Amino acid sequence: MLSKPATLKEIARKLNISISTVSRALHDHVSIGLTTRQKVKRVAAEMNYEPNQTAVFFQKGKTFTIGVILPELSEAFFSSATSAIEETAYQKNYTVLLAQSHDNAQKEIELVEKMKNHRVDGLLVSLAKNTCSFEHFERLKKYDIPVVFFDRIPPLPNIHSVACNMETGTIEAVNYLLKKGHRAIGMINGPKTLFASGERKEGYIKAIQKNRLKFDASLIVNCDLTEKDTERCLTELLANKRKVTAIVTFNDYIALFAIKQTRSLQLPANENLEFVSYANLPLINYMEHVPVASVEQFPYLQGQKATDILLELLANKERNSVKQAAFYNITIESQLIENNKED
Repeated sequence: MLSKPATLKEIARKLNISISTVSRALHDHVSIGLTTRQKVKRVAAEMNYEPNQTAVFFQKGKTFTIGVILPELSEAFFSSATSAIEETAYQKNYTVLLAQSHDNAQKEIELVEKMKNHRVDGLLVSLAKNTCSFEHFERLKKYDIPVVFFDRIPPLPNIHSVACNMETGTIEAVNYLLKKGHRAIGMINGPKTLFASGERKEGYIKAIQKNRLKFDASLIVNCDLTEKDTERCLTELLANKRKVTAIVTFNDYIALFAIKQTRSLQLPANENLEFVSYANLPLINYMEHVPVASVEQFPYLQGQKATDILLELLANKERNSVKQAAFYNITIESQLIENNKED
């Protein structure tokens, strides 16, 4: 049976020296001679001494913990981003405290408060789909807790962020479908509260107009990202007088929901309906009926760069007390990946 870890007081009593001397010796303070340092460390090891992390954190003014709040860890995109966050943080001896908002704005607010109470040094966040107020993040400023947003970022100035360029990705997606001969191209977009939904819409409009086609607002419908609402959006597009032959969807999950619904309808007119989506999830490689192409958003790279930014902010804070003047805003270019499978 392991003995109870010794305290500094017990080590000091055994060596007949002061507690402060023991503490300085364990931290290799220059005021303590090498012989004394070695003796203290040897006795500390023999007595199974372990540093009191709470005291260490209090002394350093940090917990070496970063919080992460994201919508759904079950989604492959966020799972990949989390892997990058954990690996990058581990290299700098940081622990990651992970939480899911489950795409609920109220829960996101509560999680931010919990992260603050757990004394995280900084926070990485990908917003819930219905977050439209950002005061809970603003309140962290008075606690000097930096926040870096990634993927789903707020439409605010003066924030640190990492995101994929959804506008250019959408232009590429629409151009791809136009080159395949489609002219009536629908879009199942995300919630209007998401900044990325606006980027997708802008990309769609630019691609249509650049190809000298008339923009038809009825071809864009907004979805709450559930399977049920995807069905509603699909039904609306298929009923459009323009006779939609291709659809750009907010992500691969929405595309798969829509493909499933389309096939269940068994309508001859929909046999050649093609989908292009976003995220390029690995699961596509193992499914029979998939989108013809998907916009790669590089989740691992987003998670890695967001963590790098946060760690840099924390390092700057530790080095000096000068306020951060510049904001880190990294945009990663997306890439359309064509799927060679036959649908």
